[in-house]
Amino acid sequence: MGSYVAKPEEVQRRWLVVDGTDQVLGRLAVRIATVLMGKHRPVYTPHVDTGDFVIVVNADKVKVSPPDRARTRLLTYHTGWLGGLRREPMTEVFERSPARVVQLAVRRMLPKNKLGRKLFAKLKVYAGPQHPHTAQQPQLFPETV
Repeated sequence: MGSYVAKPEEVQRRWLVVDGTDQVLGRLAVRIATVLMGKHRPVYTPHVDTGDFVIVVNADKVKVSPPDRARTRLLTYHTGWLGGLRREPMTEVFERSPARVVQLAVRRMLPKNKLGRKLFAKLKVYAGPQHPHTAQQPQLFPETV
């Protein structure tokens, strides 16, 4: 008896839409990362992309818990230039681009390799309630994931 290994061409990918209204950022990011990796499926294989596409709407209404963490947490990134390490409070980044905060939270929960970059490309985040992916017929995000 052998183990089952999923093949990329056998995976049926769905499009799922999740509403970020009044959801805690970290818990939302964990659920999204799980679905992007495909860990919610019985055919999960670590080295194969078995996950679904995820659309996040209303990213501007996501909450951070505890509330003072948004002021104290510094988001760090590098510009690519020498000495280009930058740190900004989460509130400044959230005001400028609320979708960016959700993207950073999810990206840092994915694997740090080629597969992780491929998984991150399947995440679509929008600050408002509208998204341009109606042709893909997205389903509601399951609450049990």
